Amino acid sequence: MSHIITSVTELEALYGEVNRGSLLKETDRVVPEYRAFIEAAPFVALATRGPEGLDCSPRGDGPGFVRVQDDKTLLLPDRRGNNRIDSLKNIVREPAIALLFLIPGIGETLRVNGRAAISIEPALLDSFAVDGRAPKSVIAITVEAVYFQCARAILRSELWNPAKHVARASLPSAGQILAALTANEMGGETYDKALPERQRSTLY
Repeated sequence: MSHIITSVTELEALYGEVNRGSLLKETDRVVPEYRAFIEAAPFVALATRGPEGLDCSPRGDGPGFVRVQDDKTLLLPDRRGNNRIDSLKNIVREPAIALLFLIPGIGETLRVNGRAAISIEPALLDSFAVDGRAPKSVIAITVEAVYFQCARAILRSELWNPAKHVARASLPSAGQILAALTANEMGGETYDKALPERQRSTLY
C-alpha cells in the first residue's frame, strides 16, 4: 500500500479547516442538552485500553441506564456478561475511557471521553438493582469531554431503517461460530437451542 499519511501536518492539509461548530459543540461537562441524550439512550459502546491493547464493548439497558450523578460524573452499572471483564481489567490499569451513546431513531450520537474507576460500594450497587439483582460493580466516569456527532454516519448506513434490517438466518449463529472455532467442541446446535433461555434468565 502506498501514499500513506504519516503526520498530523499532512492530515490537516488534506482535510482543511475545522468547522467552527465542531469545536464549539465540545464541553468539559454534561450540560442539560447533553444530559437529555444520555438519559434517552438505551445503548452505549464502551472503549478502553490496556497493556494487551484496545477493547470496545457494547452496553445496553433501559433508557437512562447510564446515570448522570452530576455534570462531571456518570455511573454505568456493569450488568451480567461472560466474565471476560476485558473492559474492567483495562480500567484498573489505565483509566482512560470513551463512550458512544446511540438512541434508536435519532441520527446524532453523543461522545464522552474521561477517566474511570470501578466501585463496589454496597449502597451504590443496590441503587442499580433490577428485579432484586444488583450489578457486581459500577463504573464511575469522570467526564473530560462531551460532544455530539452529526448524523452523517447513521444516514449513510441507514441504521434505523427497518427495510435495511438483516435477516438473522443470513448470518452464522453464535453456536455455528463457536462450533467452527472449536472443532464442534461447544456443540453448535445445542448451544443455539439453549441460548435464548440462558440469555433471558441471566440478563441481570
